[in-house]
Amino acid sequence: MNTFLIPDWPAPAGIRACVTTRAGGVSLAPFDSFNLGDHVDDDPLAVAANRQRLTHIFDVQPAWLSQVHGVVVVPASPEKVLEADASWTSTPGIACTVMTADCLPALFCTRAGTRVAAAHAGWRGLAAGVLEATARSLNVEPHEVLVWLGPAIGPKAFEVGSEVRDVFLQDMPHAESAFVPSVNPGRFMADIYELARLRLARCGITAVYGGGFCTVTDPRFFSYRRSPRTGRFASLVWIERPSS
Repeated sequence: MNTFLIPDWPAPAGIRACVTTRAGGVSLAPFDSFNLGDHVDDDPLAVAANRQRLTHIFDVQPAWLSQVHGVVVVPASPEKVLEADASWTSTPGIACTVMTADCLPALFCTRAGTRVAAAHAGWRGLAAGVLEATARSLNVEPHEVLVWLGPAIGPKAFEVGSEVRDVFLQDMPHAESAFVPSVNPGRFMADIYELARLRLARCGITAVYGGGFCTVTDPRFFSYRRSPRTGRFASLVWIERPSS
């Protein structure tokens, strides 16, 4: 199992990004082994060791968030854990970081490579506009934004009720294409990647890459739906420090 997934997207020179996997850490089962979540009842010393390893390997300062399924976007701060679901930075060496285990991680950058951002989008945050809010934090026109969609629950695993579908359709009727009736009456299979692309396209962002993962069926990643007692993996994006 590879320790890290490197996004395949046409980011400009100087922009780096990665997604951690379950491999390469020190946490014991069921958090084995590279759990980065400090809120899932894992051994705090193991989490701290895993986070330190991440910092050392990529020579970055991750800006961890206390995620609440909202739409708040904050300046990335390695010194303080802020309550938000997205962050942005223009400072080299600081990594905008989100943790997930089925929710959608979305990484952003400007075409000029001057600012980056990361968002955590569960269905509530996605419907409320967290991706749009994150895009606005880049402070550029929509055509200047690149987005990469990281590992999340796939469309064959994400069964939701009609109330979830209704939330999206009230705001965006054409999102009906992202929902397929389930074999269970009154239930639907939701495509979180399609929902993300539709919402980004509505605000003029069409340079969207990634997708096609499924955390539930891919053993490389933690999945809350597969196992409620589990860890969290991280998606990071940052601007490289200038060469000395």
